[in-house]
Amino acid sequence: MQKAVKKTGDFGIGLMIHSVHMTDDVPELNKFYEEVFGGLMFMGVDEPNFLPVEDRWAGLIQIADLCIETMAPKMPADPKKPVGRFYNKFGQHLHSVGYKVDDLVGLGNFLIEKGVYIGQPGGGKLEKMDPETVYFYPSPRDTGGLMVELCAVDMPDDPRQLGTWTSQVKIWDQVHPLGIKRLAYITLGVKDLDEAVRVYVDTMQAVPVAEGVDDGARSRYQIVHIGDCLLQLAQPLDDESPLGKHVTQWGNMIYGITFKVHDLDSVEAWLDKKKVRTTRTSPTTVAADPADTFNAPYFFTTEDIPNDPFDA
Repeated sequence: MQKAVKKTGDFGIGLMIHSVHMTDDVPELNKFYEEVFGGLMFMGVDEPNFLPVEDRWAGLIQIADLCIETMAPKMPADPKKPVGRFYNKFGQHLHSVGYKVDDLVGLGNFLIEKGVYIGQPGGGKLEKMDPETVYFYPSPRDTGGLMVELCAVDMPDDPRQLGTWTSQVKIWDQVHPLGIKRLAYITLGVKDLDEAVRVYVDTMQAVPVAEGVDDGARSRYQIVHIGDCLLQLAQPLDDESPLGKHVTQWGNMIYGITFKVHDLDSVEAWLDKKKVRTTRTSPTTVAADPADTFNAPYFFTTEDIPNDPFDA
């Protein structure tokens, strides 16, 4: 059967359609995700998809319940286009998350009324939602630093929306050496945790789930529920940790992805076999070296989240 989707807010924010990983070579990044994570390509299988309005190449690849959109600007990167501008500033980097929304027009107008700058596809500002608009990006300046794509359409051939999903997902959980149960959360580094939480609850109608201090990551955090996933808002406790350096350099911005797994020893053994260096940041968490993962910080944890709405 299909994946059961949890929704939040008045406008039906639901399935997290993808998290975007920016690169300069989509086929090379696709190969990495296939070989290391057991990723299943379902868009751009034979060659990357090209979208003229964004002037970019992309693919979609499924890893457990997380979809990664691998993206690269058409080279040379056009600084006048949002994708090219992002690449010229950040290079290889996690870029954004995306959500399917039941009432995209209603959500867009709600955000505009709150003073949020809404970017239209290809660039430019939306003053009022057009019923024909199928996706848009609120400005990260108004969303606590999160680049988020909000859309009204499904991704074609999304494995999670097929009747075979409950069988397909067992491959990552029970067969692949990483033993991924599911996405735990996506981390957003922030300078001011309390302000970030306020913005997310007020603007995105996020639901607070858990808070605490992560000694391994040297951060104070709040986990919130938005749509069919959890986001961890994390404020570094010092400037010398990897998260601290990221926030010092980039400010509020998407930082890393954490999977919940069965066994950390198996994770370490597999990643070592694939020449991905790792560090145990705590007794319950393994961090992959971003230098070996195309500058995307990946974490693997066995720790449970209090009040986790996705904990079956």
